[in-house]
Amino acid sequence: MPGFRVTERSMATNTLANLQLNLARNQQLQDQLSSGKLIKHASDSPGGAVIAMQHRSDMATLNQYSRNADDGMGWLSMADTALTSASTQITRARELVLTGLSSGSSGSAEAREAIALEVDNLRSSLIDLANTTYLDRPIFGGTTPGPVAYDASGVYQGDQGQMNRTISASATVRVDTGGDEVFGSGTNTVFAILGRISNDLRTDPSALSADLADIDTAQKRVQSALSGVGSRYNQISQMQQTAENRVLDLRAQLSDVEDIDLPKTITELSLQQTAYQAALAATAKVIQPSLVDFLR
Repeated sequence: MPGFRVTERSMATNTLANLQLNLARNQQLQDQLSSGKLIKHASDSPGGAVIAMQHRSDMATLNQYSRNADDGMGWLSMADTALTSASTQITRARELVLTGLSSGSSGSAEAREAIALEVDNLRSSLIDLANTTYLDRPIFGGTTPGPVAYDASGVYQGDQGQMNRTISASATVRVDTGGDEVFGSGTNTVFAILGRISNDLRTDPSALSADLADIDTAQKRVQSALSGVGSRYNQISQMQQTAENRVLDLRAQLSDVEDIDLPKTITELSLQQTAYQAALAATAKVIQPSLVDFLR
C-alpha cells in the first residue's frame, strides 16, 4: 500500500490551517457574545434567518393593527363622551317639556318664556356636541372634509360615508357614527324637535304632548347609538389586546431564533480559548527543527 510523503512544509501548512479554523471559531463566538445575536447575517443560519424575517413581518403587521385600534378607540371614546352629554341634555329637555305640560296654558307667559329660553340653549349646546371633532374631523359627519357636521341651524353638512379601521386580518370596524343615526333626519332631528318645543311653549302649550313623544324617540335614538359605540369600543379593545399578546409571543420566538444563550456561549468561548492555547502548545512540539535548520 503506497504511503504518503509528509514534509515539514505540509505539516506547517496543515497546522496553520487548523489554527486558522480555531481562530475563526473563536472570533465567531466573540462576535456573538459582544452582539448578543446568534444570527447577524443570513449565511449564519439560512433557515433561522427566514424564520426571523417572517416573525418581524408578522410583528410589523400586528403593530399596525394596534395603531389602527388606538386611532379607532380615540374616535369612539370622543363619540361616547359627546353622546353621554347629549343624552343628559335631552333628558333635561324632556323635564322642561313636562314642566310646560304641568303649567299648561294656565301658566304665566313669563314662566313659559323662561323654559323656552332654556330649551333654546339646550338646542345650541346639542348642535355644538354634534360638531364634536377628533383630529379636526367631525365625528358625526361621515367622511366629510368640512369642519362641521351641522350648521348653526341644525342642518346636516356631512355625508353618508363611513370611517373604518382594520384591526386584524379578518376584522374591520366602523369608528365614526352617522349624524342621521344619532340625531335623526329631515324634520325629525332632535334640533328640529327642540325648535318646535320652544315655539310651542311660547305659542301653543297644548302641542307639548306630541313633543314629549318626539323627544322620547330622540332619546332612544341617542341611547341606541351610545350602546353601539360602547360595543365597537370593546371589540376594538379586545382585538388590540389580542394583537399585543401575539406580538409578545412573536418577540419571544424571535429571541429564541436570533439571541444567544449567554451562559452557553460564555462556556463555549472559554472552551474554545482553552482549545486554541492547547493547539498552540501542541504545534510547538510537533514542528521540530529539521535537518535544514542544523545545516544553516
